[in-house]
Amino acid sequence: MPSLIDLRRRVRAVKNTQQITKAMKMVAASKLRRATERIMNARPYAVQMQRVLASVAARVDSSVHPFLAVRERTATSRTLVIVVTGDKGLCGSFNTNVIKGAGQYITSATEPCTLGLVGRKGREFFGRRGFSVLFEQIGIFQKLKFDDAKVVARLAVDAFTSGEVDKVVLVFNEFKSVMSQRVVVDQLLPIEPHEVVLEGPAAKAGDSQVDYLYEPAPEKIFEQLLPRYVEVQVYRALLESNAAFFAAQMTAMDTATKNSAEMISSLTLYMNKVRQAAITREIIEVVSGAQAL
Repeated sequence: MPSLIDLRRRVRAVKNTQQITKAMKMVAASKLRRATERIMNARPYAVQMQRVLASVAARVDSSVHPFLAVRERTATSRTLVIVVTGDKGLCGSFNTNVIKGAGQYITSATEPCTLGLVGRKGREFFGRRGFSVLFEQIGIFQKLKFDDAKVVARLAVDAFTSGEVDKVVLVFNEFKSVMSQRVVVDQLLPIEPHEVVLEGPAAKAGDSQVDYLYEPAPEKIFEQLLPRYVEVQVYRALLESNAAFFAAQMTAMDTATKNSAEMISSLTLYMNKVRQAAITREIIEVVSGAQAL
């Protein structure tokens, strides 16, 4: 049975930990509000841009721009998997889920994969296990800027256009709500074509496709637009991951604070029982001594 001093020390240590988790929860909540505003402002533009360019890719010759060309699989084909994790822990299963999602994609891929690691936790995990790593970016989530996304996008584009890789895939946590984050595996390059189905009167009339007129030539437009598209999609993934990290951290710290309160209550009750048992034992010893006299 532990002594009263040991129990008091343990209660004091748990109370100190509770203060830390409560403070971390408040900090994460404050940062989550700003991160949520940024992703809510950026998401509609990024989603619509992806939708429009995927529709355009379905209507033009893939030879118009290298980003549209789907390459044939060969013995030297490789895929670049950009894994976006956090730089810190204490965020529940946030990093574990995205690492697990990336691992499942790598093991199920039909061609060898090389990694682009964004975030310290991903680098620590994959670096220790001998995976092929093309580039690393850490410490960018302290002050996340569009320039950080441009650096990652340029590294991915250079690897794709040089023929070093034949496909680029993004793996990141998408922010759904404070309690929910979803691991997304999204193909960045080449752009996957798909048809756009209209809604409303056009759909009733049977017109299910959108056609485009290009001015100037498609080559000129895609030369300016597609690199920007890659940067925007990478920036969106970074913003999504940043917001999801703070949401996961806030939830984890809230749970830790509640668990600390339950532990303090349990330890206090046990400590009172130990103290009461010690007092009862001393009273029995005094009474027994008096009867012996």
